[in-house]
Amino acid sequence: MSEAKQKAAVRTDEEGYLVDPTDWSPQVAEWLAVRESVDLTDEHWAVLRFMREYYDEHQIPADARFVIRFLAKERGKGDDARDALFTLFPYGYVKQACKIAGMRKPRVWSTG
Repeated sequence: MSEAKQKAAVRTDEEGYLVDPTDWSPQVAEWLAVRESVDLTDEHWAVLRFMREYYDEHQIPADARFVIRFLAKERGKGDDARDALFTLFPYGYVKQACKIAGMRKPRVWSTG
């Protein structure tokens, strides 16, 4: 399937969140990131992979505190992990990270 056809086949809600998280792929993430004006770096991809793995294992999106813990311990950010998360996704964890990771929009959320 061509990239244009794949994008057309991916359904989003009125705010740009995937309707079906199983539609997510790295190509979809790139497309969503462009829509959010986020240039994906290796650090972004590490967070997105963590979020997808957490979702696959638990069938719910990772709360921001789990991503902050991941950044602190696994990515060496320590006490700066919360700031690092919001540097990567300046308009917010839910608004950008969850959207680009292919999560549905949460109804209620802790932002860390």
